Amino acid sequence: MPIYEFACAACNNEFEELVSMSGVASVKCPSCGSKRTEKQLSSFQRVRVGRGDLPAAVTAAAGAGGGGCCGGGCG
Repeated sequence: MPIYEFACAACNNEFEELVSMSGVASVKCPSCGSKRTEKQLSSFQRVRVGRGDLPAAVTAAAGAGGGGCCGGGCG
């Protein structure tokens, strides 16, 4: 099951919930118990691979920025 980010319309609480894709519509806020929650767009959903608009931290972790797995010491 994936982890989704939610925001509560009743109390403005932001939280994460492990829920099946079919159960997203019935998530309750852990703070106030309201069902007026909205699934938020997660940061990993905003990354577009292959378009040249990846954040520097992502490209460095992938080895494209010289950081790579061994700090840029690979040949």
